[in-house]
Amino acid sequence: MSNAAVSALNGATVQGFARVEEMGLQGMITLRGDLASDKVKKAVKEATGQDIPATRTINAGEGGAVAWMSPDELLIMVGYDSVTDTLAAIETALQGEHFLAVNVSDARAMFRVTGTGGGVREALAKLCPVDMTPGEFEPGMFRRSRMAQIPAAIWMPDAETVQIVCFRSVAEYTFNLLRDAVAEGGEVGLFS
Repeated sequence: MSNAAVSALNGATVQGFARVEEMGLQGMITLRGDLASDKVKKAVKEATGQDIPATRTINAGEGGAVAWMSPDELLIMVGYDSVTDTLAAIETALQGEHFLAVNVSDARAMFRVTGTGGGVREALAKLCPVDMTPGEFEPGMFRRSRMAQIPAAIWMPDAETVQIVCFRSVAEYTFNLLRDAVAEGGEVGLFS
């Protein structure tokens, strides 16, 4: 029997008027502390190459991503294989600081919805109480919200993509919600 890590849904995908895919394993660290602290800012920058994001935003690049979760909480996303080293580096950098840093990689699942013509916005508008209107929710914005009956976080890396993080325990439920939201014939045309 293998001890290799596997994602919640093993890369499940579905194509409707938009494409839904489970993104596989993703390194994720919850970091709580004083986000105005110079030590926290430096630790995050060294871990990801990104600055602390403004309220309800995400900063992302090749080295990783940092999402604002609350006034004292960030979600740091790095490669799955590097999360242990990244966590150790953060803990070392923040010695003497009041903080909490936890590897939550195996407790979360991540999904991507892609499409054109407003389909991505429409799919998420069916499920989340977030105004997905262009100009109201744009790339770089980040929201913690609800997706039907579960908590989720959403953001747009670009105008035709939404990414979602949820608890791994509800990954199948999340996939099924998204599958139904993008089903052919279910287009509303709100954002076309």
